[in-house]
Amino acid sequence: MIVRFGYVAMSVIVENASPSKTMTMASFNKIGDREAAIRKLERIAADNLHNTLRLLRHNLASDIQVYRFSSKLIPLATHGDLQDWDPFQALQPSFAEVGDFVRKHQMRVSFHPDHFTVLSTPRPEVLESSIRDLKHHVRMLDAMGLNASSKNNIHIGGAYGNKPVSAGRFEENFAGLDRSIQERLTLENDDKTFNAVETLEVSRHTGLPMVLDIHHQWVNNEGEQPWELWPGVLETWQSPLAQADSSPDQPLPPKIHVSSPKSEKDPRGHADGVSLEPLLTFLRKISGYTPRLDVMIEAKRKDEALFGLMEQFKGLAGDGVKVLDGASIEIQP
Repeated sequence: MIVRFGYVAMSVIVENASPSKTMTMASFNKIGDREAAIRKLERIAADNLHNTLRLLRHNLASDIQVYRFSSKLIPLATHGDLQDWDPFQALQPSFAEVGDFVRKHQMRVSFHPDHFTVLSTPRPEVLESSIRDLKHHVRMLDAMGLNASSKNNIHIGGAYGNKPVSAGRFEENFAGLDRSIQERLTLENDDKTFNAVETLEVSRHTGLPMVLDIHHQWVNNEGEQPWELWPGVLETWQSPLAQADSSPDQPLPPKIHVSSPKSEKDPRGHADGVSLEPLLTFLRKISGYTPRLDVMIEAKRKDEALFGLMEQFKGLAGDGVKVLDGASIEIQP
């Protein structure tokens, strides 16, 4: 099994390369001149996209082919008071440059809209803002010229006092989405509400591919081991939505998330790095019937955590682990 590792948004190694520089609405209003304030927003966004390209170049030099974009590339993009603003015309060259780099080097990229984006909500105004946010993420990927193999990962959302009803509401609201949004989505289990078993059931009902977060599963489960769920999770990656725009000879690999507990007192928090043993056990358990797997590292130290994990894998040479390059390994039978 070939396993590629990636990280989330920020580098702790590349200096002054934040892709998430922002502006508050209060700061926007203080400028006084609306057009001048909008131009400043667009300059910040262009800088975020430039830094994203710098990070992608860093990734290429380090053999990292899996990366999650910051959702904050365009500050205030979905704010209710700025719905008449369309930043994409001004930012099109910057988005195109990022997308061209991704396509040229065949990288796997994604977004993860924040926890306010929930399709299980019973509140119409929250659903409306959630759909607006999902449309914005799709538009960013479209502006990069990336097809539906670049996904937006979300959670089911809150239980609102009745988990089965909320799961059903998610499915109903999902069914009402435009196909362009549906085929961009993946669904992840969370650490407090919808566990992996419940998330897998919703994935099956909707046809959404499931991203198994093994840290979340360790702290929120029904007594099962994560690899026991893997055959069902793997099946969700064979759906038409999962494989939209993927070629039959190069199907999109399944993806998982990994992180380690911050401490015994804070088991849900993320540690700086990734503990090798639980991850390696999982990878060995699923390696027999999974040819390729992509792993998103959600550690606090970002790319540094990835490099630290790769150093640990190097110490296992000859023990069924072969390091292929700076960010991928092969788990051997």
